Order: sequence, then C-alpha cells, then structure tokens
Amino acid sequence: MAVRLFKLSNVPDDEAEDVRLLLSEHEVSFYETHAGGFGIGTPAIWLHDDEQFERASALIDSYQKQRYEEKHAEYESLREEGRHTTFLDIFKQHPVLVIVFLLVSLFILYASLSPFLNFGK
Repeated sequence: MAVRLFKLSNVPDDEAEDVRLLLSEHEVSFYETHAGGFGIGTPAIWLHDDEQFERASALIDSYQKQRYEEKHAEYESLREEGRHTTFLDIFKQHPVLVIVFLLVSLFILYASLSPFLNFGK
C-alpha cells in the first residue's frame, strides 16, 4: 500500500530535487503528487511499497540534518561578514512595500479586535 513519505508544501525546489535524486540513487520506488490546478491537493512524495518507509525515512532524515548544518553554516558566515539580510535591508530596498504590508497588518488587527474593544459600549 502507498504511504506518504515527504510533504512538498513550502519546500524549496532545490531541496525537493535533492530528495528525488537521493531516493532514485538508493533505488527507492516513489511517485509524486502535485497540489493541482487550484492548489487544494497535497503535494508530496509517496512510496509504492510501505516496506521501504523506514529506510527512505532514514535517508531523508540524514539528508535534512546535513542540509541544516550546511545552511546554518552558510548563514553564520554571512552574518559574520555582515552580508545577511535584515529587516532594515528589506526596508531600504522596498520601503513602500514594507509600509503597505505594515498598514494592512494593522488594519487586519484593528478589524479583528474592534468588536471586542467596543463590546461594552
């Protein structure tokens, strides 16, 4: 019976491609589902044979640990060099967009809380 191995929601394309390549290299039989035209499906990698689940999970776990260490080291080196992206950098690059997002967020917060703030009046 098929079993879901790896959800692809919010997974970077390079990570998804690495997982596909890793499974192919280790001859794990899998298939992939997509979110569909309306985006309501579950994008994931599924195994044809659930007996391969433990081995495939171990492969992905070790890959993700390695990826985390690499990305964390990359971030730390950028931070030490002063080249990592901060909120101030984003504000300098796109000030209007940041202000619009902040105003929209404040409006949503106001619209959500105003019924409770005016409840006793």
